[in-house]
Amino acid sequence: MSVAPAEVTRPELSEETERSWITLVWNDPVNLMSYVTYVFMEYFHYDRAKAEMLMLDVHEKGRAVVSAGSREEMERDVTAMHGYGLWATMQKDT
Repeated sequence: MSVAPAEVTRPELSEETERSWITLVWNDPVNLMSYVTYVFMEYFHYDRAKAEMLMLDVHEKGRAVVSAGSREEMERDVTAMHGYGLWATMQKDT
C-alpha cells in the first residue's frame, strides 16, 4: 500500500514581506544638476527627459524616488549612487 504525500501549502507572504523597497536620492550642495542627470541616465538607463525630471525633483523637492524593487536591488542601487558621489538611502515603500 502506498501513501500519497501530504499536500504542501506555501504560507502566505505577509504584507510586510510583499512591500517593495525604494531608493531615494537626496539633494546636496556639491553635485551639479547636469551631473545628477548624467548619473541617472548612465546607471538607470533613463532617457534624458526622465533623468531631468528626477533631477529636478531632487533639486526642488529635496529628494526623488529613483528606483523600486527588492531590498537587495535597492541596496545595490544605493551603493552605486554612493559610488557616483550622490547621497542616497533606501526605505520600504509605503
